[in-house]
Amino acid sequence: MSDEKTTTHFGYQQVPVHEKASRVRAVFDSVADRYDLMNDLMSLGIHRLWKRQAVELAGLRRGQRVLDLAAGTGDLCERFAGIVGADGQVVFTDINAAMLGRGRDRLTDSGLVGNLYYALANAETLPFVSDHFDCVTIAFGLRNVTHKQHALDEMFRVLRPGGRALILEFSQPVAAPLRRVYDLYSFTVLPALGKFIVKDADSYRYLAESIRMHPDQETLRAMMEQSGFERCDFFNLSGGIVAIHRGYKL
Repeated sequence: MSDEKTTTHFGYQQVPVHEKASRVRAVFDSVADRYDLMNDLMSLGIHRLWKRQAVELAGLRRGQRVLDLAAGTGDLCERFAGIVGADGQVVFTDINAAMLGRGRDRLTDSGLVGNLYYALANAETLPFVSDHFDCVTIAFGLRNVTHKQHALDEMFRVLRPGGRALILEFSQPVAAPLRRVYDLYSFTVLPALGKFIVKDADSYRYLAESIRMHPDQETLRAMMEQSGFERCDFFNLSGGIVAIHRGYKL
């Protein structure tokens, strides 16, 4: 029998808690070079619409400070930097050095400098002062965190009073027929794409499994409330395949 205090899930596997972060890191080391291409192929480009909706819900204004966790190749940061302007601050973080480097190179090549800062950081132990950011976001990253509640606690801590957190993440389709189609797609098409594009079917099999192990919409909202967030709500996109959760520090 596995000990919940010493093991956690990595997809459908149970692994020692101290190993999960390194296993997740290995997944993203493997896919970093083709990450953007795979996102477009897997979602048929719809991930761009999901991220656009998250940016709109963030409600950012010029001069505000934003922290983006698990920022990947910087899709959200790129948009945030333009909104908050030269007087604002966007902090791009990722636990994976390969993803952080790729994102930094991409944004630098795009000419985005000045209000963008980069940090290699674990969402569970953020190296930032309390009550600092107007908005904290994490897109398609929370499901990979070992202790999700710790990450939510940290997001709450670094937000200033009046600030808000947004979590864009794969979730649970609301209709049974959609769930069946989605399962078929996830466990057959995704690994096949991974094998063909990045020569790595296992990483995309993990992706499908990690989505199923992630808390559903109502459970994640309750977890946010446990961390202290108020006025928590969520917005289902694409029938619940993806959801955006939002909560405020009041």
